[in-house]
Amino acid sequence: MFKMVLSDTDLIKNSIPIIAEIIDEGVFKINQNGLSLLSPDRTMVSVVDFNVPSAAFEEFKVEGEEELGVNLSSLVDVIKRIKSSDKVVIQSGKENRINITIEGNGKRKFELSLLEIKTEKPPIDQLKFSGRVELKSGVLEEGIADAEIVADSVVLQASPGLFRMSTKGDISSAELELKKGEDGMVSIEADNNIRARYPLEYLKKMIKAAKLSKNVMLEFGTDYPMRLGFRDVDKVSLRFILAPRVED
Repeated sequence: MFKMVLSDTDLIKNSIPIIAEIIDEGVFKINQNGLSLLSPDRTMVSVVDFNVPSAAFEEFKVEGEEELGVNLSSLVDVIKRIKSSDKVVIQSGKENRINITIEGNGKRKFELSLLEIKTEKPPIDQLKFSGRVELKSGVLEEGIADAEIVADSVVLQASPGLFRMSTKGDISSAELELKKGEDGMVSIEADNNIRARYPLEYLKKMIKAAKLSKNVMLEFGTDYPMRLGFRDVDKVSLRFILAPRVED
């Protein structure tokens, strides 16, 4: 049995629809720490790591731990009906169902069926990144948008004090370069030169989470998975793991 009351509905309005562009179904876990989801997409190219701590809710009650297998498309259909001024109550329903009540101008109630979904926890805790760059989210948004008009992938490079995004097509190219201390870069940690290529198909979906945080954290290594993270302290954390496109 559980009950969650959320007044800051933008936390889910600006996150779950983005998650649904990457995975079509997933298992949400609810325990004393809050609401979380850790799930790979069907192609195993990316992983979604989502967490809303219990303190972010106006009311949060749960007995033990609950696992909710949810069709993300159906959940997003309900979330689209929520206004920022509304309050949302999510709680246990009848067997294999959850109830979602939107309180604003009156009360609107929805009921969703739960799914039996078998998942294995992706071994993301084993990842060891050799570089970390924190940027203003808007800067990365622009860099991805620039790269998208040229090709279908982008190369990220980092070295002590320098970060670069670049892509090259048959007839054009694009590049974003930031040095430590320049406006747009928050911090950079890279002992050596690192370089990896990543698919823009996924990045242009993930960067939509820029609504959640003014800064974005990029962690990666040479021809190594990247962790792209948005975090609003004490409210929400949405991180993505993205596999590299290894070059010949």
